[in-house]
Amino acid sequence: MPGNSPIRYVPHDEIDKSKWDKCIDEATNSLIYGYSFYLDHMAKHWDALVLDDYDAVMPLTWNKKFGIFYLYQPAFTPELGVFGKDLTEDVIKNFIDSIPAKYKLIEISLNYQNNVVSTPSFISRTNYLLSLNKNYEELLKGYRENHQRNIQKAVQAGCVSKKNIDVHEIISLNKRQMSKTGAITDHDYKKFKELYLFLLNRQEATTYGIFNSQNNLLASAVFFFSHARTYYIMVGNHPDSRTAGASHALINTFIKDHAGEDILLDFEGSDIESLARFYSGFGATKETYAAIRWNRLPWWVKWAKR
Repeated sequence: MPGNSPIRYVPHDEIDKSKWDKCIDEATNSLIYGYSFYLDHMAKHWDALVLDDYDAVMPLTWNKKFGIFYLYQPAFTPELGVFGKDLTEDVIKNFIDSIPAKYKLIEISLNYQNNVVSTPSFISRTNYLLSLNKNYEELLKGYRENHQRNIQKAVQAGCVSKKNIDVHEIISLNKRQMSKTGAITDHDYKKFKELYLFLLNRQEATTYGIFNSQNNLLASAVFFFSHARTYYIMVGNHPDSRTAGASHALINTFIKDHAGEDILLDFEGSDIESLARFYSGFGATKETYAAIRWNRLPWWVKWAKR
């Protein structure tokens, strides 16, 4: 793929979504977040940068505030960036350089195959992945001892796991967890529920929950499936889950159910040290990707944001 191939800006209503999704299907770095249905659900607005005849694509998820256009990362969408084949550093750079000047503030994440030269505008983000293509006994040996103790604690406390629990219960717990950050809106949750139901209808989504002996939901999660990868996409934990080992039990149950399958469990982060320890404690390995923080606002707007 030539590094100087023409990249064009395509407004949303002109995007050929069949060609777009074919590109995502065949990309060496395909992720569920790149599909048009995912972007239609989770992005407030999105346009695109397209190379040639959809040989490579980059969604531009945007919004507008005080008359200023900006790019942002939609909720429940950790990685986007450029998707395609033979993605050299020059190709990635050309895409980034092709972002229209009208976007004055850029705060987006790329993906694990979007290698870029490190500059002050780029920061490194962390993800954790676990291959499930071993039998359960082998996977269990990869757990930290503390994780194994927490799983036993949940069993001894009488906790039980259930599948296909109501997604509304998970959303309610997640809202409670995230309420202090204000980062996720009611509209985001509404669109996520619609996305979940869309994927459930395609048999590409499921839910898990851990209940205590009083049948109270302690830990829960939504998982999406796409391209030999399963995404730990939304987590809903009750405060009591920490002392009961419920979160450990939930992940263990999912791993046990899918052990031996040729899929990756994608934990979707995290840069938070405690979460990184939690994910790596199951034997997951670290993977990095880049995020862009690029401020092209007028000087007086920059000052106002300080």
